[in-house]
Amino acid sequence: MARRRRSRRPRWFVIAMLIVLGYFGSMIVSQGIYLSHVHEDQQIAAERLAAAQAENDRLQAEKTHLGELPYIEKLAREELGMTGAGELPYAPGRRANGN
Repeated sequence: MARRRRSRRPRWFVIAMLIVLGYFGSMIVSQGIYLSHVHEDQQIAAERLAAAQAENDRLQAEKTHLGELPYIEKLAREELGMTGAGELPYAPGRRANGN
């Protein structure tokens, strides 16, 4: 009978150790997946930050040019279709004779 007791104890110990190792293994895998998702989110945030910084730089450059007369004239011509004194407006795609 002494042999049976000794042989059963290692079985339970082995089963308990497999359960513990399985639990910790699953925890490690789930943490790896979580860290992978965090890394992807970090990459997306870095791309959005770079795009926002580029837009900010563009707007800062436009802000500095808004005080310059040639830039204001360019905007008035391009966006508002304004003309200077003695100039005729040009409408692309239209012919002068109306055809």
